[in-house]
Amino acid sequence: MTRQNTFSLATPTSPAFPEPLTHVKIDLLRRNLPTTHAEFNATTSSECQQNNTIYCQRLTIPSVFSPEQAQSIRENLKSSFMSAPLLKVIVAEDSELQRLYLCSLINTLGYQAIEAEDGAAALELIKNTDVQILISDIEMPNLDGIALTHAIRELDLDHYVHIIVVTGADDSEIRDDALRAGADDFITKGGSTETLKARIRAATRLINHAKELADRTRALKEKNDLIEADLRAAANAQRQLLPGLHDDMLGFHVASAFAPSAIVSGDMFGCFEVSEDKLGFYAVDVSGHGVRASLMSVAIGHLVTPDYFRTNGFDANGEPDPASLVGELNTRFSISDDDDYFTMFCGIIDRSTGRLVYCQAGYPSPYYVNVSGNTQPLGDGGFPVGMLPQASYDNNEHMLSHGSALVICSDGAAEAENRAGEAFGNDRVRSIARTLPTVGVDKVPNDMLAALAEWRAGPPLEDDLTVVALERK
Repeated sequence: MTRQNTFSLATPTSPAFPEPLTHVKIDLLRRNLPTTHAEFNATTSSECQQNNTIYCQRLTIPSVFSPEQAQSIRENLKSSFMSAPLLKVIVAEDSELQRLYLCSLINTLGYQAIEAEDGAAALELIKNTDVQILISDIEMPNLDGIALTHAIRELDLDHYVHIIVVTGADDSEIRDDALRAGADDFITKGGSTETLKARIRAATRLINHAKELADRTRALKEKNDLIEADLRAAANAQRQLLPGLHDDMLGFHVASAFAPSAIVSGDMFGCFEVSEDKLGFYAVDVSGHGVRASLMSVAIGHLVTPDYFRTNGFDANGEPDPASLVGELNTRFSISDDDDYFTMFCGIIDRSTGRLVYCQAGYPSPYYVNVSGNTQPLGDGGFPVGMLPQASYDNNEHMLSHGSALVICSDGAAEAENRAGEAFGNDRVRSIARTLPTVGVDKVPNDMLAALAEWRAGPPLEDDLTVVALERK
């Protein structure tokens, strides 16, 4: 005959458990038993197993364990179960006899009943405790059951209270009123104890489910906080790739402003000396937002260096050829299997002549601003980079006189909408750009951000924003 080790877990009269325990989670059993659930069996008080909960009286330890191991398991389970607090139930009933009867029955089921002699006392208990189940009579002094239900539903609690109303068998109108007030369930006065057990257990399952959801939400929040911390670190690293906000290079002054729509950004720009008399610059806007766009923009920032400009941005005769550089990037990024692409404006300026050779690849046209504040958009569009491998790109030229400037702005500015859904538009971007001779090159990028913040009236930008002002001194 197979030897088994059997002991009581939740018998109300068991001397080992002065307070009865009514349920054992399977995952708790698995955690405390060096075996799987399939290797042991639990006989249940009602032969009922619902929602991964065993309502059990006895647990049989299989014979693979020695008596010493079985005793160790038993003590481990005792320690775990005895430390678990009992679920509390408030009983609101003005009849002392009925109240004592319900409390006795609830305690026998393994809960902790808390008495309330009327609705007002029950409401105070709800306010000052974390009790999540209420059994309430309808007719009570001070505050009846329906008024009590109304009052509870108006409270700002951090948990839900399950309200079970006690009514007569034919009180359909009262039940309708209770439902409208916010009651969850009903039991009939004088009804069977099995009905009461079923109602309380149903509420318990909902509470346990809510707790599991809260635990999962908390775990997700903790993970999300870690992810956000990592993203902020990545954003700081990304900003380190950007040029200084106010730099002087080869007789040009560069000012910029940068506003990501999320923690990290899909925008990138660079400005650097590519020879003794030539300044190279670019601005990139990766499609999409967030981490994916940010990773691609960082990759572009690492790739497009002064050396990359020198190698790919000049033709065989040493003449500036930014279209060749853009074409090289298109070849590189078109071989990817994903749908990522980016727009770009890329240029090389000769400091002695002011000759600008540029290539536009889908990026918004920058504004050329002369010393009088007259503005002119440069470029006619072009095709984004990385979308089609056969795309071709052209060079264009423009002369920058002394005191004139370029104002480069990503599409996050013109496309920004106010609360009425109206876009900021190119005309407003252009009007800010033409103030450059008056306010100075350093102020224009921040003025653009301030104007957009006022336009949005609260909500952050939905797209990343880069503003670069480059002045020939």
